Amino acid sequence: MHRVEEEEPVTPRIDDSSPLMEALTAYSREREAAAAKARKQLGVNELDAKALAIVGARPGMRPSELAATLGVTSAGITTMVERLVRRGILRREADDSDRRVNHIHLAVDLEKEPWSQLARFDDACRRIIGSLDAQIERDLADFLTKTTAAATEEVERVDAEADASAAA
Repeated sequence: MHRVEEEEPVTPRIDDSSPLMEALTAYSREREAAAAKARKQLGVNELDAKALAIVGARPGMRPSELAATLGVTSAGITTMVERLVRRGILRREADDSDRRVNHIHLAVDLEKEPWSQLARFDDACRRIIGSLDAQIERDLADFLTKTTAAATEEVERVDAEADASAAA
């Protein structure tokens, strides 16, 4: 597989019929569709699902930490946590040394049904990635990392130009 070096300029294709772009678009669309279906079946929204993944990875975190990680207000996180506690999805535990402080834990097992639905698509992808030759995996990861960085830079540049035009 050809590696794109940092110095090489990105040359846009004249046609839009790139099999790789079509595959990436289909992957992205199907991943989002699977996630949306799982969230709907579980009765959680996208922010709830992100919160569950974060709390699952960092059990015992404080609501303020979760709010900062998700980029939401403390009032918003309080409402979310309260709703998920009432549904039996999260649980709060008071801090041993400061009873005013709460720690958030999952009250469900994200690896068991029905909650495992949230990660089913990604789990299938992990199995396939695990079967790849290590060099192919590194090359694909390198390609996706560079592509993501270049696209993000372009979006940020265009957004900054739009903001500057709007301010003028």
